[in-house]
Amino acid sequence: MPHNDPRHIAYEVLDRVRDGAFADLALDGALEKLPEMDVRDRALTTELVYGVLRFRGRLDFALQQLCRKPLTKVEPGVLDLLRLGCYQILQLDRIPPHAAVYETVELSRRLRLHRATGFINGILRTLVRQTGKLRWPDRNREPLAYLEQMLSLPHWLAKRWLDDYGIEEACALAETMLKPAPYSIRTNLLKIQRDALLETLDNCGCDTEPTRFAPEGICIHQGETRHLSGHAEGLFQLQDQASMLISHLVNPQPGERILDACAAPGGKTTHMAALAENRARIVALDLHPHRVELILKGAHRLGCLGIEGHAWDLARTPDFLSRESFDRILVDAPCSGLGVLRRNPEIRWRRRPADLKQMARLQHTILTSVAPLLRPGGRLVYSLCTFSPEETDGVIENFLHDQPDFVRYDLRGETPRAWHELFQSDGSLRTMPHRHDAMDAFFAVAFEKRP
Repeated sequence: MPHNDPRHIAYEVLDRVRDGAFADLALDGALEKLPEMDVRDRALTTELVYGVLRFRGRLDFALQQLCRKPLTKVEPGVLDLLRLGCYQILQLDRIPPHAAVYETVELSRRLRLHRATGFINGILRTLVRQTGKLRWPDRNREPLAYLEQMLSLPHWLAKRWLDDYGIEEACALAETMLKPAPYSIRTNLLKIQRDALLETLDNCGCDTEPTRFAPEGICIHQGETRHLSGHAEGLFQLQDQASMLISHLVNPQPGERILDACAAPGGKTTHMAALAENRARIVALDLHPHRVELILKGAHRLGCLGIEGHAWDLARTPDFLSRESFDRILVDAPCSGLGVLRRNPEIRWRRRPADLKQMARLQHTILTSVAPLLRPGGRLVYSLCTFSPEETDGVIENFLHDQPDFVRYDLRGETPRAWHELFQSDGSLRTMPHRHDAMDAFFAVAFEKRP
């Protein structure tokens, strides 16, 4: 079989994801091994991987109507093949249904799943014949089932969004999470201005647009993004617009000492260095040494100075850092990732309600560990790419209860008026992809330490 067959590569990536890999890393790793692969085949591979993971709930609902036994009883590899075929038949108009069936059956043979070829062929051919006869839940009469089976959410998350937001907004959020995330980059102002980078990208045939909120951001709607001009030279950093806002909330100043407590892969670290014009001293921490190296490598590419990296487990306060020695601290904490389901679609099938409580305990521990390091009058920004109450309001309430020296600080007074639609009445930043220019869902709140 051709080593660069998109369906085979997609199957192998899905197999790795089933074993616990992250989809983006597994897909990038597979495609990096095939530098000469045609751009159209790369696009189809990406479409199949992310499409199957995003639409798994819808695909399984359709397949279960045609399968006599529960899908939980189907061999995992065979089920992945069925999902690949089903996704092409239901969601990809450009692939003829008969071709989707044929290619899926042929792939099963090449994978030596001969025992399942008849089963796969029968299910997918029946799907082609009965696509128009499938029963789908009605949004108004069966809203919970609609969120699960049409908009592909696990039951617990569908119920939570329905309870929290109501049917209209829950559906709008879920529909947005089924779409590809925007491809956005942050201009490295240490080396180039945004207008000049826009011109460079436009000359390379990219369809670009400056982001509305982040002053350094550029959204690339179309064009070859694998080898964008200027990447090797450090002219930009791949980063979502919502993520770019966080460093502005920290508001680093030249001459200050800043702690980035959960820094990898380093997008916010290097952004803060640029905002401080390379005149701040930044300590970047991460649990894993290889991720610290990733931060430092990125800083070198972007020409960021004054950054030192250390591996440290923030289950306790770093013993090599002096108390009250930092002017500003950013805790962009590990979280459930529910705000980036478009970029990491496997998360929706891995997360459980208990995970949110476990994450909240970890986030509280990290905040407690870094609190002694902030000087009186200093600023601590807590941010997450999620919106669950346990990890946002719950963590804040517990932190303020345990740390009476800290008070919330409303950042609206020092941010552009155009940003105010991104803030809640309590002063917290809450971006949502279905409301705010398709940017990722981020949460951020600032604290000040009493003098």
